[in-house]
Amino acid sequence: MNVCFISYQSVMLLKGGPRTQILQTKRELEKLGVNISLYNPWAEFHKTSFDLVHIFGANIGTYHFAREIHKLGVPIVVTPIFFSLHSKTFLRTAMVFDGLLHKSFYGIWTDYGLLAEICSWAKAVLPNTNKEGLLLEKGLNIQKEKLFVVPNGVEERFCNANKSPFINKYGIEDFILNVGHIGPERKNVLRLIHVLQDLNTPAVIIGRIEDNEYGRKCLAEAKKNPRLLILDSIPNNSELLASAYAACDVFVLPSLFETPGIAALEAALAGAKIAITKYGGTDEYFGSYAEYIEPSSAKSIRQGIINVLEKDKQHELQERIRKNFLWEQVAQQTLLAYKSVLTNK
Repeated sequence: MNVCFISYQSVMLLKGGPRTQILQTKRELEKLGVNISLYNPWAEFHKTSFDLVHIFGANIGTYHFAREIHKLGVPIVVTPIFFSLHSKTFLRTAMVFDGLLHKSFYGIWTDYGLLAEICSWAKAVLPNTNKEGLLLEKGLNIQKEKLFVVPNGVEERFCNANKSPFINKYGIEDFILNVGHIGPERKNVLRLIHVLQDLNTPAVIIGRIEDNEYGRKCLAEAKKNPRLLILDSIPNNSELLASAYAACDVFVLPSLFETPGIAALEAALAGAKIAITKYGGTDEYFGSYAEYIEPSSAKSIRQGIINVLEKDKQHELQERIRKNFLWEQVAQQTLLAYKSVLTNK
């Protein structure tokens, strides 16, 4: 089986979860005998070279790829990487307006319309959670028969992470940890920094620092807290990142939503206790073993962290993640979706 992976052009620059998802899925599918090619925009695309194309991210960055691949008649599988805090009813209404805009005004695009159209061209749509699947089906009218829920994953190596390198380098242990991006408002880092000022516990935030107004506010507020250490992004494949997960006591991810946040899976597999946003289907991964927080409330974030700090570390969550969410299992489920597409072709 020959498969081409496509995503938005900035995916390697952003160094976030989607890049990890793509590269890890590629690695594990290749172990299963699938030939994976990463799309090269400077090379001629021959439709006969691939059995299907897998698009990661259904948005304006992949829309034109998807449209042209659809015209060529190559089967498409799409991982939308989508979630919305809006209700299914709101999404249905938004789709009605999107249709009216298309009829009345040329060149006006909506995110929901682009997403829905890409998914309509796909033979299979792979949401990361059941909640995402319901939004796609009930809100954006994506056929239920197309939906294959394939979770995000984590590398097993985090289970054996050694805390010593991080402790030796930074002289800090049993801290509150956040890993992500410092700049995007969805990550809610500024509110977290304010909360950390009131807690008498050392904390570390690791993330790519964006030079925008929100990112600069985060850094300015962080300087007011002598117990808070800010580190620019550490590569995902670095032993130092795994060591940070192992060395921390609590991992907190207070984003407006996550699906579910690969960093949280990595931290949980390394043995950290988890406090995480309640939006995005996170409960489908962490079950009853995490503290769920309301990201719009500093009080909820603070209380969630306190609740987790007071608990002892347990191995149940670590074992749950290892049994259900390794990239090996993600690849197996992805391959089942591919086979379904090609069988029905």
